[in-house]
Amino acid sequence: MMLPTMATLRATRFLPSISVFNNLFHTSTTNLKMIKGTGEVVIPEGWTAKNKMVYPPQELGEERRPAWVCHMRGQIRYSPKKMYYVAILVRGLTVDEALKQLSFLPDKGAAIAKEVIEEAQEMAVRDHNVEYKSNLWVADSFCSKGHIFKGLRRHSRARWGEIRYNYMHYYVKLQEGLPPKHYCDTYQRDGNEKLEEFLKNHRQKFIQKTP
Repeated sequence: MMLPTMATLRATRFLPSISVFNNLFHTSTTNLKMIKGTGEVVIPEGWTAKNKMVYPPQELGEERRPAWVCHMRGQIRYSPKKMYYVAILVRGLTVDEALKQLSFLPDKGAAIAKEVIEEAQEMAVRDHNVEYKSNLWVADSFCSKGHIFKGLRRHSRARWGEIRYNYMHYYVKLQEGLPPKHYCDTYQRDGNEKLEEFLKNHRQKFIQKTP
């Protein structure tokens, strides 16, 4: 009969049971909201549900409302912190210019964003009556944190470390027409323009419980 070595006793002494790991992982409030009862990860559908909005008919002489489409891709194996820089790069650009800029980036996130924008471009022509697929601009582009899976990594001296597998969701909105001249409002306005904007904002106020 072989006697256990000192290393085996030390590892057995400090090694938690599997049930302890199962109780500690995937039990936060955010993670539980993202997991169905079947164990599948829930992908948010509120962004794509905006495509089902129905507007009332426009009045005669009213400016035509531009078409737009919302699209997303969920649970992408990529860091949301890295994807943030790719997402803000294409905001306010035309579709052709956004695809051109993304094609020169060597990042994985750029390839993901390019595919999602191309899918949204096809959806706009196929489902939302956009005549020319080049007559679109990126009205919004952002990402959010997805479900994070946790794992274990074995270290020396019978120790264990936690591994986090980050996932994220990428959202994009394309709108028909040309992009605005100043998307990020970086234009330096003079006093008269600031006064006009101030008065315009105050005239558009709505006071509740008034006739």
